[in-house]
Amino acid sequence: MRLSYRVYPREVTLISVLMNNQQLWQAILGSMEVSLSRANFNTWFKNTHILERGSDYIIVGVPSTFNRDWIAAKYHQEILKALKSLAPEIKEIKYQLGSSSAPSAQKPVQKISSDFPGHSHKESGPAASQTSLNPKYTFETFIIGKNNELAHAASQSIAKNPGTQYNPLFIYGGVGLGKTHLMQAAGHRLVQNNPKTKLLYVTSEKFANDYVNAIAQKRVEEFKKEYRGTDALLIDDIQFMAGKEGFQEEFFHTFNELRERGKQIIITSDRPPKEIPAIEQRLISRFEWGMVADIQAPDLETRMAILRTKMEKKGVNLTEDILFYIAENVVTNIRELEGALNRLAVYQQMENRGLVLDQAKTILSSIISSKKRITSAKKIAEMVAEFYNVNMEDLIKQSRKKEFVKPRQVAMYLIRKELENSFPSIGDFFGGRDHTTVMHAVEKVDNLIKEKENFKQEVDLIMDKLFV
Repeated sequence: MRLSYRVYPREVTLISVLMNNQQLWQAILGSMEVSLSRANFNTWFKNTHILERGSDYIIVGVPSTFNRDWIAAKYHQEILKALKSLAPEIKEIKYQLGSSSAPSAQKPVQKISSDFPGHSHKESGPAASQTSLNPKYTFETFIIGKNNELAHAASQSIAKNPGTQYNPLFIYGGVGLGKTHLMQAAGHRLVQNNPKTKLLYVTSEKFANDYVNAIAQKRVEEFKKEYRGTDALLIDDIQFMAGKEGFQEEFFHTFNELRERGKQIIITSDRPPKEIPAIEQRLISRFEWGMVADIQAPDLETRMAILRTKMEKKGVNLTEDILFYIAENVVTNIRELEGALNRLAVYQQMENRGLVLDQAKTILSSIISSKKRITSAKKIAEMVAEFYNVNMEDLIKQSRKKEFVKPRQVAMYLIRKELENSFPSIGDFFGGRDHTTVMHAVEKVDNLIKEKENFKQEVDLIMDKLFV
């Protein structure tokens, strides 16, 4: 239960006396929850509590050393600020493993330290000849920012202690944000730490194809031996397993056997487990057993760091104003950042001279537009309604007439794609529909785009109109 307190200066001491440890910690968590995403809040503060409270200190119990170090390094000041607003007599916070009501003599208290998992040291990447990993995808070449630090730290942690607490590690995020890079970086480190590690990296589509071929060639036992005999299984783009019941069944048993044997599983997806359409609930629950970490679009500072790093590796010399122009205009995809940089690098090499900003703008004009996309669900819906010549009222209300269903599904798809709104919020916008209806619509439109060129052209035309 989350408690809320309105605190006045004269009352803080009295409030702190009246609140027991549980109430005090719940009040602090209530303050923390406001400033954190749900994923981060659940990851770091689930199963935390006050173990002990003294006259001027508290000891916070945490479930793991990873949680302890991360909370101490990243959230200590926020916790302390919230605590002082409720109990100003408290001057110090300590963090300790355990769930007892008092500190354990066998487990030393961990005070605040800046040395925590996520601060990488210099290392050399292992050969990938036996792992099918891209040799470029290592921790050394991964740029850490606020958008990916949780996923990065978790990847480093499991590389040190595979098959333990964070199993599976489920990394999700949009296209081109570094999910595959981070997954393979963890794979490289696993092999580096133990060269005898049997590691298998595949996409979900390859897993499905291998399974189909195994059945056709009557080699199912060989298939099981290969996939269930690994020390680490890395599955990329698990969302493509949606709707494929036979493959989900096989993956379910593969997952269970590997995890029971303490083998590490890493999974990537373009969305969190609960938002993958047409996937079995028992798989969703297993994906959430370990750690679910998201990678978001990089902020401006991180994009600049990415460009500088890639520029240095390519031997390209661009001015800061050009780098800033790219970073400011290419905001959602790291691959597009690199694409813009590559285009300028080719031009510079061909001309054998440096570039000025105006030249760079001209060269990149086809991939960088000064126009801005519509950022409102209502405006997107209005644009779709106009395109299909239907009324907004018909688009939103509960009518199941065929002439309204298609535009409604396209609108749901575009709002999800362009604004990344949650399925429940989209359902609320369209007359309070259930989130599963929205998931079905998004999946259906996505499939139609892949299958029917004329339908794809319709959606492309609408997307072009989203520029104003």
